[in-house]
Formats: sequence, C-alpha cells, structure tokens
Amino acid sequence: MTDRLPPLTLHLAAPRGFCAGVDRAIKIVEMALEKWGAPVYVRHEIVHNRYVVEDLRAKGAVFVEELDEAPDDRPVIFSAHGVAKAVPAEATRRGMIQVDATCPLVTKVHNEAARHSTEGLQLIMIGHAGHPETVGTMGQLPEGEVLLVETEADVATVAVRDPERLAYVTQTTLSVDDTAGIVAALKARFPAIKGPGKEDICYATTNRQEAVKAMAPDCDALLVVGAPNSSNSKRLVEVAARAGCSYAQLVQRAAEIDWRALEGIRSLGLTAGASAPEVLVEEVIEAFRARYDVTVKLVETARETVEFKVPRILREPA
Repeated sequence: MTDRLPPLTLHLAAPRGFCAGVDRAIKIVEMALEKWGAPVYVRHEIVHNRYVVEDLRAKGAVFVEELDEAPDDRPVIFSAHGVAKAVPAEATRRGMIQVDATCPLVTKVHNEAARHSTEGLQLIMIGHAGHPETVGTMGQLPEGEVLLVETEADVATVAVRDPERLAYVTQTTLSVDDTAGIVAALKARFPAIKGPGKEDICYATTNRQEAVKAMAPDCDALLVVGAPNSSNSKRLVEVAARAGCSYAQLVQRAAEIDWRALEGIRSLGLTAGASAPEVLVEEVIEAFRARYDVTVKLVETARETVEFKVPRILREPA
C-alpha cells in the first residue's frame, strides 16, 4: 500500500465511453448468441477494445479477420466499422446468415458515397489508411473511384480524374480540427468539390472531443481510457495536448498508468473513447482513490440520448 498523496481533483468528462453505435454492435453479438447459440463469427473486432472483445469471446463469439476463416453454416457478424461491398456479396454467395453491425452513422457515409458515384462524381475520402472504416467505405465503390487523403499535404498531390467532378467524405472518428484543415485544403484546390450535407464526423466523436477541450486547460494531466487501435481514442489524446494539457496519455487499463509521469499533479482529466466500457473508467478512478484523496468533478458538455435499432433479423423468430 503506497502512502497517501496530496488531494487530487479528478475532472471526469461527460459524455465519455460507449456511444450508441458501439452499444448497438455489442448488443447485436449478444443477441446473435442468444438466437443461434455459440459459436457466432465476427469479422474483425466488433469494436476496438480488448476488454469488450475478450468478454464476447468468453460468451462464444469467434473473431476472424477474413470471411474465409468462418464456416458456411454459422452466422457471421460484420463489425461496427463497416465492410466493403465484396464481403457481404461473398457471404451471400456462400449462403451464410449475415448480421450487419455497422454503425448507422458509418452507413450514412456509405450511402453518401454511393449517391455521389451515381451522379458521376469521383470521391476523395479523408481518413487513415488501413483503418477498417476507411477500407469499408472505399470498398463501397470500384477501385479508383475513391481516393484517400490523410493530411493537408496529401491534398496537394492527389491526382483526380476531373477537378470539376468531385465530392468528399470523411472517416467518422477523426479529429474535428484536423478534418477542418483538410477540408479547407480540398476546397482551396478544388473549388467545385461537393461535401456532405451534414458533417461526417459523428456526434459521439465531436462530443467527446469537446469535453476534453473544456477540461484540458484545468488539468495537469489527462488520461484517455481506450485501445491503441481505437482511432477516436487516439484523437482524444491529441485533442488534449492541443488544448493545453501538458501530459496526455492513452491507457487500456489501470495497470498501464505511468505513476512516475504523474508525480506532483493536483488535477487530472479522465475520459474514455467511444469503444471503452465504463467499468474500465471506474477501475482507473479506484486506482487513483487508492493513492490520493480524490474529489471528482463532472465536466458535462453534452447529453446523448441517441439509440439505434438492431437489425430486423435479430428481432425475427429463430
């Protein structure tokens, strides 16, 4: 047991953690297990969080990276990040039971991409190469119809078919500030480019970033509970640093806290990425309470009441 440290004010972000899309995706896996029994197969991690994945694996979910790792006679679930059109097409060819757990806000981006394509426009996607959501969105259209840019510098070199016939979409989990800069660069180089009717950055990403911006200047350090492969969690760390917090770090569990780096702090910010369960936030809070006399201050910047329905196939009789 360590000696008690001086009082600590813990600024707890609200909202934080699970968004409606993540909650829905996890519920889909649980309902599929109830309906069809174990195992059910999930293509890619259902959401980017090891704790969630291991919990579902213990209940009977089998996680695979590619469809050919799953048998024809068991249900397959597509993750919250979405998949390229070729994936459900192959599942249909094999006669597999399919359940789509794609976040409805990602589906909205897919639909935008399809609509722009039918109008004869080439797409530019703002996103991170290799991220499942980016791969899924680019895979909605034939190769060459969606070009990827990751930075403002990429905008200067992207080679388009016709600068007068362009539209752009974005990965939903990016930093709002970073995206704004890239969008500005796109509009400067391609004045005729069309954008989404509403910002593609999802409400949950925006809300969690705004909460971090609100509390970061008052914090000596800020921790983000989330996985290293979670895009929205990593963006929260970046947002905290830009908002004036001198030390911002991503941790998956309380065991990863670097206590030496936190020596001398009197105020701590705490939030969680959209795929991190509240139980892990509580674990971190308890770790600080074991060392400090903690006063928790809730920093509420938005209230989220969004709910998404699960697919009809799960609501139908088995």
